[in-house]
Amino acid sequence: MTRPLNVGLISVGWMGRLHSRAYLATAHHFPELPVRAVLRTAADPDEGGRRHAVDALGYERAVVDYRDLLADPGIDAVSICSPNFLHREIAVAAADAGKPFWIEKPMGRSAAESREIAEAAASAGVVTSVGFNYRHVPAIAEARRLVRSGALGTITNVRASFFADYSADPGGALTWRFLQERAGPGVVGDLLSHGIDLAQFLVGRIASVTAADGTFIPERPLPSAAAAGHFSRGDAGGPMGPVENEDYAAVIGRFDSGAIGVFESSRIAVGPHAEYVVEVYGTKGSLRWDFQRLNELRLADDRAGYRTIMAHPGYGEFSRFQPGPGTSMGFDDLKTIEASLFLRSIAEGRQLAPSAADGWAAAEVADAAMASARHGAWVPVPAVTGSTTFDTV
Repeated sequence: MTRPLNVGLISVGWMGRLHSRAYLATAHHFPELPVRAVLRTAADPDEGGRRHAVDALGYERAVVDYRDLLADPGIDAVSICSPNFLHREIAVAAADAGKPFWIEKPMGRSAAESREIAEAAASAGVVTSVGFNYRHVPAIAEARRLVRSGALGTITNVRASFFADYSADPGGALTWRFLQERAGPGVVGDLLSHGIDLAQFLVGRIASVTAADGTFIPERPLPSAAAAGHFSRGDAGGPMGPVENEDYAAVIGRFDSGAIGVFESSRIAVGPHAEYVVEVYGTKGSLRWDFQRLNELRLADDRAGYRTIMAHPGYGEFSRFQPGPGTSMGFDDLKTIEASLFLRSIAEGRQLAPSAADGWAAAEVADAAMASARHGAWVPVPAVTGSTTFDTV
């Protein structure tokens, strides 16, 4: 019998709205789940966000302070979709309140903050989920099966390229994402953390890295509104402020297995809107996946070169959304799968969704890359403790 599970949302921005839709969609796509998400309370200091939560998303009520939400014994789980600089504070408070939480990446502004979050969750015994949504692409599920089954032979090298143009306009506003104290790293945390997690999900742990980075738009106009987002513009001719973190990064890594990885990411690329590519090469074959064609997997397992395979009901959770190959899934569907894993983790009391320990593991790679970019040397990546899932799920 399905039981209700009361959900609280912290921060009603784009990602918070997507979490909300994903919770509701699980009832349609995963009807066997033993719990059904109920949108109970949203917390946001912005009045417009609170109004949208109730009027458009369907939350029963909205509050200003997230602490009021966490103090409510009627809240069973929370989504943390706030800016990076609030993640540690809110996640640790959620763990202390005994609330399972689904948090967006990068989980913390640093490996130290991510460790605090992961250890707080482990100490409280709450299951978690981190927003590594690209794991849930059905074509990626098949890619992982091929890699882990040995179908590609010994893995020799991996390439992950995450290029976007959301900050390519020099007139884009100087939001919190460009400030070290509020965001931590720039494109390494925002985009490349996805590539790092995907590479570890497919191939295994990254053991050491060397890196270089650059900031190519050194200043930006100050935002004209407090709620400025990814694509907001500043006032033309208005005051400017310095960009404090990196626009671009290039990383070389060594996996525990001996494979070598090349990771590259830009938030100022002119041309690519969201060109996120992962390639895996082995002694018997290779594969390639591109988010812009997320329902396809390019596979070469003989000397004839690549062939394109369309995702179909045998890949991951594809059959939950479409009946056959050629009819596409989309980005929102990936978050619905993520929501289902979070809800199932809560219901079964075991870690199925990407965990806070996975978020910490990605942060350790990111920290090592940033240290290498400063000092120009190879940097070892510390192994994390806790319930990582990239090698087990």
